Amino acid sequence: MKTKSIKNLTILLFTTLSFILNAQITISGKVNFKNKGVKDISVTLKDTYDGATTDDKGNYSFQTAEKGNHTLIFSNPKFEEVEKAITIGDVSLVINSDLKEQISEIAAVTITAGSIEASDKKRATALLSPIDIYTTAGADGQISAALNYLPGVQKVGESEGLFVRGGTGAETKIFMDGSLINNYFSNSVPGIAGRDRFNTSLFKGNIFSSGGYSAIYGQALSGVLILESVDLPSTTSYDFGISPLFASGSYQKLSDRKTYSFGTSLSYFNLDLVHKMLKYNTDFTKPAQGFGGDANFRIKTKSGGMLKYYGNFDTNQMAVKSPSLEPEYDQTKVDLNAANMYHNLSFRQKIGAYLLSVGTSYSLNDTQLNFSTFKNDAETPQTDFNNKGNYFNFKTVLERKINRISAVRGGMEFNNTHETNNLDKNYTDLISSGFAETDLGFSNNLSAKIGFRAENSSYLNKTNFAPRFALAYRLAKDWTSSLAYGIFYQNPESKYLNSDVPLTFQKAEHYILQIQKTSEGRSFRLEAFYKDYEKLTKTIGNQYVQTAINNDGNGNAKGAEIFWRDKKTFKNIDYWISYSFLDTKRDFMNYPISLIPSFAAKHTLSVVAKKFVTDWKTGFNVSYTYASGRPYYDIVSQNGTNILRHEGTVKDYSGLNFSVNYLPNLGKKDSKAFTVLVLSISNILGSKNVYGYNFSNDGLRSSAVVPPVNTFVFVGAFISFGVDKTNDAINNNL
Repeated sequence: MKTKSIKNLTILLFTTLSFILNAQITISGKVNFKNKGVKDISVTLKDTYDGATTDDKGNYSFQTAEKGNHTLIFSNPKFEEVEKAITIGDVSLVINSDLKEQISEIAAVTITAGSIEASDKKRATALLSPIDIYTTAGADGQISAALNYLPGVQKVGESEGLFVRGGTGAETKIFMDGSLINNYFSNSVPGIAGRDRFNTSLFKGNIFSSGGYSAIYGQALSGVLILESVDLPSTTSYDFGISPLFASGSYQKLSDRKTYSFGTSLSYFNLDLVHKMLKYNTDFTKPAQGFGGDANFRIKTKSGGMLKYYGNFDTNQMAVKSPSLEPEYDQTKVDLNAANMYHNLSFRQKIGAYLLSVGTSYSLNDTQLNFSTFKNDAETPQTDFNNKGNYFNFKTVLERKINRISAVRGGMEFNNTHETNNLDKNYTDLISSGFAETDLGFSNNLSAKIGFRAENSSYLNKTNFAPRFALAYRLAKDWTSSLAYGIFYQNPESKYLNSDVPLTFQKAEHYILQIQKTSEGRSFRLEAFYKDYEKLTKTIGNQYVQTAINNDGNGNAKGAEIFWRDKKTFKNIDYWISYSFLDTKRDFMNYPISLIPSFAAKHTLSVVAKKFVTDWKTGFNVSYTYASGRPYYDIVSQNGTNILRHEGTVKDYSGLNFSVNYLPNLGKKDSKAFTVLVLSISNILGSKNVYGYNFSNDGLRSSAVVPPVNTFVFVGAFISFGVDKTNDAINNNL
């Protein structure tokens, strides 16, 4: 009886199992993307455990006992999820599906032709963060100086500004939170470059474009530097800095709820002690000195918007005496007394589907220069030049996202300039601009940027229209390519507008092709460019005052650049190498014919390396720059004609720089202060570099334009209270 029961139970189980198996039906099919089968696509029956994964040819197959109406889901992180409604009966189903690429802001290719980014954005072509700048030997903590170690920027030691791809320093404009900075550099005397007036720590990142930049920005023939200020500080802090050159202190207060902050700083500098300690080439009868301060507040709105204000002021004085090139004098002297002010107010707020950005800035420059001569120790005043400039900028941009990687934006901008001097100059110009631009993401592998900008100048009484276009395509997993084209306009420099001759906008066309490879810890960039110039300003005059006479100038620049950065190959070592080849000629300013500009070097090579030794709490930084010799010219105006009397080439430039940073409080959990001790030596080998030559009125005598000092040594201490920067120091290789 027992054996019979087991037999009956076995028959029942097999009968039931057979019924279940016979009740299951097969669901199969093929999954395609652009008519090709796709592997690793998950195919599942919603709210069940039934499903399969596609093979190498995109085929899948699985069985299910479910019946009735269901949903079949096709999913993979690289593609948009597809849902298909199906009805399961007693027969097998064949369900095919075509996929669409998942458009992702992170995965999408971005347009990088002409640009190097270091910002809070998720993507960047070559990071140059504030820590990078501070730890670049020879940069002296200045953003503009650190950019000299990147491709496309010329090493021009005798003048401030960013000289980009054959353009003058005035052809690159600098913006803070979207608003123009008209006095980014300190005032100086001829032959000595001014310094950055803005603290690098003020900015969380930067975007440097050496060409083909966005239609949001204008009035720059060569490039733009776009600085993004910090929103809110990480915590309340006190900071102090002391060195033989300067003393500074700052305070930043962050509210308990981290919704607002405010702060201020003061600084004083004087090069007198350093001038006495080092052997200077320049005879400073009054070494550079001055004081300054700034203030800021930042307010975060309840809906996530940000209101920011920053303002600064500073004064700068110096006097330089040089041997006279004219036989009737023994020496010449130039005395500078200057004051600058800058204010920036910006507001960013999302309103529904739109992002509104509004910014305004005001700059004041007040410069007094006195030129005099000496004979038998008796000083004779020759010329006083006093110039005052007021600059106002207003810009508003409205942006709407179309999808994750596409957007459209537009806005308007106003730049008002008013300059006066003691030579009866009274210059006023209002540049009114409108612009529109769209980012078009066709796929993760293809995107485009199309824009235009229109400007009207009240002084020139002219209007221009400038189209811009860029395209990016992913060649392979880590390889991308970008192509950019644009037309760019800029008014003639106001310092040459000393007469009423009719003028128009200067014009440049940019063509840029870039190929880039980016992987974890490494980046490689190859870029080729061509720039065509029209309507460049032509001038006439002497070495002190040049006056614009027409816009008949022209020129071109072409070249190639290579950039390689590697943080992975060597343990705890970050290094980069950049090389620029530049072939350029211009017929502009007082050039009588088309010439290679005196600021342009054909070959420029830079190497930067950094290593932090944690056990020693010390960072070591080294940089080297080589530039082939630049041309120099002796050009004079005679009877209304510019004449080239002398020309030549200076010797090649070479500079090796070294710095070391010691962090005594590194790793101390109970430390109340964070200290950084710095030693920096610029041009440690003492190379005697020459930037050019000055000539006497008759052209018979000349003197070399050289750096104020061949080798410069800086020693300083920086102390922060309230902020533990240990992790920053280690992670950023300080």
